Amino acid sequence: MLQVALSQLKTHSRRFIAITLAVLLAVAFLSATLMVNASTQASLKASIGQAYASADLVISPPGNPPLTTSAAAAVAASPDVVESYAQRSLYVQTDLGSASAAAFLRNMPSFPSLEPVELRSGAWPSNDQEVVVDSKTAERNALVVGSKTTLTGQAVADASSATGQGAGPQLVATVSGIMAASADPMSSGMAQFVGTPAAVDKLSGPDAGFSSISVNLKAGVSIAAAKDSLARSLDQRVETILTPDEKTTEEVSRFTGGSDQLTIILLAFAAVALLVAALVVSNTFSVLVAQRTRELALLRCIGASRKQVRNSVIVEALVVGVVASVLGVLAATGTMALVLTLLRQNPDFSFATLAVPPSAIIAGILIGTLLTVLAALVPARAATAVAPLAALRPVDDTTVHTTGGRVRLVIGVVLVLAGGVGLVVGGISANLLLALPSGAASFVGFLMAATLFVPKLVSLAGTLARPAGVPGKMAAANAVRNPRRTTATASALLIGVTLVTMMMTGAATARHAFDTELDGVYPVDITAQSYADQDTVTDSQMATAAALPGVEHIARLQLVGLVNAGDTELPAYGISDADAAAVLANPANRPTPTSAVLPKGLIPKDTTSTSASLVAGTQTTNLTGTAATTNGTYALVSLDAFGPVAADDPLRMQAPNPLWIKVHPSLDANALLDLRQSIATALGLDEYQVSGAVLEKVTFGQVIDMLLLVVTGLLAVAVFIALIGVANTLSLSVLERTRENSLLRALGLTRGQLRGMLALEAVLIAGVAAIIGSVLGTVYGWAGAQSALGSFASVTAVIPWGQILAVVAVAAIAGLLASVVPARRAAKLSPVEGLAMD
Repeated sequence: MLQVALSQLKTHSRRFIAITLAVLLAVAFLSATLMVNASTQASLKASIGQAYASADLVISPPGNPPLTTSAAAAVAASPDVVESYAQRSLYVQTDLGSASAAAFLRNMPSFPSLEPVELRSGAWPSNDQEVVVDSKTAERNALVVGSKTTLTGQAVADASSATGQGAGPQLVATVSGIMAASADPMSSGMAQFVGTPAAVDKLSGPDAGFSSISVNLKAGVSIAAAKDSLARSLDQRVETILTPDEKTTEEVSRFTGGSDQLTIILLAFAAVALLVAALVVSNTFSVLVAQRTRELALLRCIGASRKQVRNSVIVEALVVGVVASVLGVLAATGTMALVLTLLRQNPDFSFATLAVPPSAIIAGILIGTLLTVLAALVPARAATAVAPLAALRPVDDTTVHTTGGRVRLVIGVVLVLAGGVGLVVGGISANLLLALPSGAASFVGFLMAATLFVPKLVSLAGTLARPAGVPGKMAAANAVRNPRRTTATASALLIGVTLVTMMMTGAATARHAFDTELDGVYPVDITAQSYADQDTVTDSQMATAAALPGVEHIARLQLVGLVNAGDTELPAYGISDADAAAVLANPANRPTPTSAVLPKGLIPKDTTSTSASLVAGTQTTNLTGTAATTNGTYALVSLDAFGPVAADDPLRMQAPNPLWIKVHPSLDANALLDLRQSIATALGLDEYQVSGAVLEKVTFGQVIDMLLLVVTGLLAVAVFIALIGVANTLSLSVLERTRENSLLRALGLTRGQLRGMLALEAVLIAGVAAIIGSVLGTVYGWAGAQSALGSFASVTAVIPWGQILAVVAVAAIAGLLASVVPARRAAKLSPVEGLAMD
């Protein structure tokens, strides 16, 4: 029987090309998804976790106070540590020619292996009067090796100053080198400098402490043992000592509301890919083996045992599965490498990193092979479960009138109902671990019951083909005459369309949810403010800034009075309703005539509002205090309801004069840096007085866009799987119907009518499958986004109607194209030859 199996692979290789391609693409889909998960972590590590990406462990402060000098010394003296880097980063101002910009200055490590960024030119600082600057800042400000810059630290308290602040410490430094710009979103909007520890001490003080300590361990020291040892020596919780991957996950979790939602979403996507691979491979191979039922029965008649027949099919499946799985893993690796290489050509995605985990290779090969074998085993067992002579006779298809049909219907309905309930509950409670298996169960149940209603829907849609005459009527009749064949063809496309529309809807909904969350975290794009001892920005300067390309709106905030909320008193600024609508994307941050928007921390966690009062001169007005989406230093009220304080009011001598600026959402990080500098010039302010939270928002958006872009790229694989499934099942359908089609030809059906019948049949099946898949995909996409993101973001269903309609149209065209080759082969065969075939 081994020779029989191998001869089948050789003699009927054309049959196995289609199944090999289907398995290859399914395995490539699965392996690429696992690579996306690993590559996402690597990319996040290279961006958000860049500062400690090259370390073995990262030690964080146990609370708000930074790590002390003694803690850094204890870490460096640990017997488990070979290299350590106590990092201190401080906010400074820097003079760059005619501009003054905000910047970060950090100390350089003593060990080059712990340096987080690459040196592009020049050299690292060799003395306390040298610094290295990032390439973006150098390019924008014409800085080269040898240029001079003045760095100014935080101002010290000075009661004699109008602002209460005195001059900060200064360092006149020479640029000794140019380094790559940091990919960390929190640093992307600032100029970045690196100096010696002594230079940083001069601007911050030697006792300022450290934000983190990165370490490399000695050879042979385990991560767990090093964590315990360092925790004991520092008297800290072991949870404050993390690997770079764990630290990156923690940083991402802060942004996503306390849980690693991005990893959960990607793991869910891997599970979906596995389900799709199983369904597509099982469906395609089942049709292939079912077509050979008579052939297998004939082997039984000439002496082969049931075990030998099953083993021959398993050997065929094993060979096909191994070869296709290996090719699938190689295809996934190549595709991911190509996609990420193209991404890295864009400076905004330079942090994209390819990671190929062993799980992607092992799981791809094992699951692909096992999947193929199991998919072949079930129909092979069914073919050998009956007597050989009975298997040679035609058998009735499963319908509601047969025992098998009723069992299939009951199981399918139970899975649909139970899975549907779990999907709804998981979505409402934002429980992805419940929603994912529930959705998978409901989809499997839907496919199990598909034989009982898909053919009838195709037949109903066939009324549209009646004007085509005999081919149209026969195409509609074929749908209900052989339900198994119709359902097998429809299921191949149904799976692909469901996945595509699910990801389209999920991606659109997730993108909207992320944008809403970012609008809350960064409510104002750009803030510019002058201080009490400076000249106020004039209306003409505002008009000049408003005319800059990329600026959509500028709003001036006016000091209105003081707001009292509980035991807290803070300045109240007014903004007109029109300005608030223009610059504040999140409605929660917009005040009403009877409310004051307070910093988030002033509102009790269990309530949505509190009582507040506005004191303006001698008048006190009671207001409702609502929570802003972020913390801040002042309250916001409606300028249409409350006028500004008088020009000579003492409050004006202490409060800054802020401007809020809305910029065009299409601007990238480099354009925003240039725009911020132009705004500072137009308003007559130093660049450090213009803060651009939008830069961090855009950088986070770029990380999200990269993830969605890679996921969208994987959808192309799903489309190929669907097309292969349709073409394969149609080809096998034509092979099964060789004698039938030849009989129709003998009865007078022309070649053109035969091709038309098969084409119309394919279009009807593809159209019905596409419509059903689009409805299911839309529901699954919204439910998935709600269950994955609902715990930390407001999720509103966003249905990309244009894309979904395009998918339906492409599916119908794909069905038509998939029928071309089988229909041509059927029409080319003469009736006599076809009737003679068995």
